[in-house]
Amino acid sequence: MLKVLKNAFKVKEIRQRIFFTFFILFVFRIGSYITVPGVNASALHSLADNTFFNIFNMVSGSAMQNFSLFAMGVSPYITASIVIQLLQMDIVPKFVEWGKQGEVGRRKLTQATRYLTLVLAFIQSVGITAGFHMYSQYGLVKDPGMLTFIVIGIILTAGVMLLTWMGELITERGIGNGVSMIIFAGIVSKIPSGLKQLYHEYFVNIPKAQWGKSFLFIGLLLVCTLIVVGIVTFFQQAERQIPIQYTKRVSGAPSSSYLPLKVNAAGVIPVIFASSLLATPSAILQLFQHKWGGSAWYDTIMTICNYQTLPGCTLYLILIVAFTFFYALVQVNPEKLAENLQKQGSYIPRVRPGRGTEEYISHLIIRLSTVGSIFLAAVAVLPIIAQAVWNLPSSIGLGGTSLLIMIGVALEFVKQLEGLLLKRQYIGFINK
Repeated sequence: MLKVLKNAFKVKEIRQRIFFTFFILFVFRIGSYITVPGVNASALHSLADNTFFNIFNMVSGSAMQNFSLFAMGVSPYITASIVIQLLQMDIVPKFVEWGKQGEVGRRKLTQATRYLTLVLAFIQSVGITAGFHMYSQYGLVKDPGMLTFIVIGIILTAGVMLLTWMGELITERGIGNGVSMIIFAGIVSKIPSGLKQLYHEYFVNIPKAQWGKSFLFIGLLLVCTLIVVGIVTFFQQAERQIPIQYTKRVSGAPSSSYLPLKVNAAGVIPVIFASSLLATPSAILQLFQHKWGGSAWYDTIMTICNYQTLPGCTLYLILIVAFTFFYALVQVNPEKLAENLQKQGSYIPRVRPGRGTEEYISHLIIRLSTVGSIFLAAVAVLPIIAQAVWNLPSSIGLGGTSLLIMIGVALEFVKQLEGLLLKRQYIGFINK
């Protein structure tokens, strides 16, 4: 990785792309500290242990804790993208048609995603502002009222659209996927404060006589982290290579190739979905705690929706597994993949084209997703277990999700650098 970075900085074009990416991320970090007018951001400190708040804070790149211009992050854009992907699965004929039109159709789908992002961003901005205002101990909005909530919603929506545009700029002119890079930058920015918190917890706030135990614990935590990083990196890169044969061979082209299917094709989306689905009901019910608190049904739902309890953790695992299978099939889309292979005059050896290929790929995805779902569930639950055993801060509970995002984005960043370097070598070879 270091060798790739060193070679990349030697090429002017790639170096400019890297600096452009860093510049956009720097602008994002500045915007993350510009608090929305009329808001008391310090009121959010009382929500530090709220799972729903921590999820939004993670996806927004830590901008939610300051209730800044970018407090909503790219969450509405991610939701809109997933909805548009789902609507292309023979649900909306127009979207299905656009999906088959190549670059022209892709631009139309991108525009539809932006419009849906705009609507979702405004609805979520107003709803979350009102919810956090009611739930926070001191009141989030200084002068609560319908007009105030609408104005704040408009400001936050503008921040979402600006952040989405910045992400698209990174994708087009920088390195990596822009949306992922923004989330990555926010997670990385929290590492120093996390280390500072650990330092105060295990060195400053305890007698010097117990520092030996603290060093032992920090060393053990570091070793466990490195082991988990290695395992996650292995699974993120693991793939099944399906051999492909071509019936129409172009002069000079290979007669065979392979189709890569990732073990974890769903990425980190199932973990985010499962966390959000558990956190949303509890966040809504907490707004009515003064009215229904203490009721048997209320306490039961709150227990089930809390992943730190045994029932909640079990439901959390089930949701991760279910979403892994579902989203892997959405991402790969066996029907469309089989159709594209048939159009290209290629086929999988010993598998009938068309329907046979679709069933074969679907079967492979289910088998791979079985391993991928177990992997995702383990990574998501390990930090929760560590939090319970070692009495770590509650934000550690989302450490698995953060780790998956960081490693996935870092690997994609390096792959793009390698691709640009390889492309330059080919161009240089052709020019010679």
